[in-house]
Amino acid sequence: MDSNVNIRREREVIDLLLKEGLITQEKLEKAREETRRTGLSMGNALEKLGFITYEDIVKVQATALGLPYMDLSDYIVDAGLVELIPVETAKKHKAVPLFKIGNTLTVGMVDPKDIESIDNIRRVSKVEMVEPVLVSERGIQKVIDSYYGAGETVDAIVKSIDGKKVLPKGGKVFGKSLDDTPVIDLINIMFAQAVKDRVSDMHLEPTEETLRVRFRIDGLLREVTIVPKTLQSAIISRIKILSKMDIAESRKPQDGRIRLKLENKDLDIRVSTFPTLHGENVVMRLLDKTSVLLGLKEVGMLENDLKLFEKVIRRPNGIILVTGPTGSGKTSTLYAALTVINSIEKNIITIEDPVEYELPLIRQTQVNPLAGITFANGLRGILRQDPDIIMVGEIRDKETADVAIQAALTGHLVFSTLHTNDAASALTRLIDMGVEPFLASSSVIGILAQRLVRLICDKCKETYSPAADVLKDMDFKRGTQFFRGKGCPKCNNTGLKGRTGIFELLVITEEIRTLIDEKKSADEIGKKARESGMRTLRDDGLLKAKEGLTTLEEVLRVTEVE
Repeated sequence: MDSNVNIRREREVIDLLLKEGLITQEKLEKAREETRRTGLSMGNALEKLGFITYEDIVKVQATALGLPYMDLSDYIVDAGLVELIPVETAKKHKAVPLFKIGNTLTVGMVDPKDIESIDNIRRVSKVEMVEPVLVSERGIQKVIDSYYGAGETVDAIVKSIDGKKVLPKGGKVFGKSLDDTPVIDLINIMFAQAVKDRVSDMHLEPTEETLRVRFRIDGLLREVTIVPKTLQSAIISRIKILSKMDIAESRKPQDGRIRLKLENKDLDIRVSTFPTLHGENVVMRLLDKTSVLLGLKEVGMLENDLKLFEKVIRRPNGIILVTGPTGSGKTSTLYAALTVINSIEKNIITIEDPVEYELPLIRQTQVNPLAGITFANGLRGILRQDPDIIMVGEIRDKETADVAIQAALTGHLVFSTLHTNDAASALTRLIDMGVEPFLASSSVIGILAQRLVRLICDKCKETYSPAADVLKDMDFKRGTQFFRGKGCPKCNNTGLKGRTGIFELLVITEEIRTLIDEKKSADEIGKKARESGMRTLRDDGLLKAKEGLTTLEEVLRVTEVE
């Protein structure tokens, strides 16, 4: 296509995005800066910055071209239609069947104006008429992956391998010989399935007779397959080679990193090995470097907390803490907050362990103890870089806490995390570290505690009434209706798909400051905050359960009895 036509179309799309209110002029300028910095297209830059979704762009393109559009993100195709367009044809023409009325087949296509492809699809599907609609390329790929059985599963490829032909039990593989085994295929399929299933962690767990593979999906571990013991050494050696570990060392824990590109995703995989009775245990944390940054609304904040938190993060100075256990979404919330307040006029610098996602227009540094870069030393260095806003990955000790407090008291806005069960406990944790109460009360301006709960699958949601004793314990009337998922192919029959946050926002008021100065307990501080209107983690969770976002059981699972 002529480059002038492409430029004209991009301008039309941008004008429509502005007209529809999907982006603002300020966001457009940030995206232009991102395209200059990275070379990304305007659409990809807007998506990466979290201003719009990929489907928003395609929908606006459809409007600009005067074409009908369909979003396939949650679309369920009639399995019987899949047979009308073979997988080779679907891939070649980037087209999938959507529905059929009489002898007319409606087909989703990346290019609905491709007459040659339409004619070919009509001949192959043996229908009288093909009605094309514009869909995104990602939507096409989702349908192909979901309905055409594209790609083997980990379990299928394991069953196809005769382990005895690979290695004798207890054998070891070194160097190039590993490349001649089916193990490479198995590991590649393992990574591909992990990406498809939105896996956060992959576990390879040796037992006496087998190697068990488990994936952490939506916060819970699920068994994927059992690998023959004869493959264990080859698999673990291959992982260690990819992550640049010493494959001859199996008696000590090791850490490494794998970087790979898979399905247009740049994956950064942190690898940890740990010696156990039956061999090395391997855990891999998957970080998608190309994933779109979430906004505060997308991480799950309800309107009241959202407005209050945005007000707090726009303060010129002070410390804002996000608390919760490992894996509770703290980093995503911090990144979302930084994205909200990020602008060309501000100098934002982070010190993280590790840098999980690259943030546009923000300088990010990674902890490196071998180079003398700790949270405390890194923070001191950042203060000499004329920052407006600082993010410290975690306050682990008094030294880091002291530097963060001094930064806040000298006019900087500081974001960080702590591992505490609720918001009020963050204050007593700082004091337990050795921070003077008056310094904590004068520097901390807000604390956000959070957990992640699984979302109910929107394709199989139903209402029900929990057991009477459960409702009584939660102070609900007998017969109160809640929601749950029945289970369907979309959610792998779990009834749950995806996760969202539940939150507890404690804003430091004069009354709270007085309690901190008086060294009151976390319980007393929490009680005063609740009296002043703070919604607890459980309260927030119950609201989301009543709205049908999550289940009552999920809320009870992640919150403590108050």
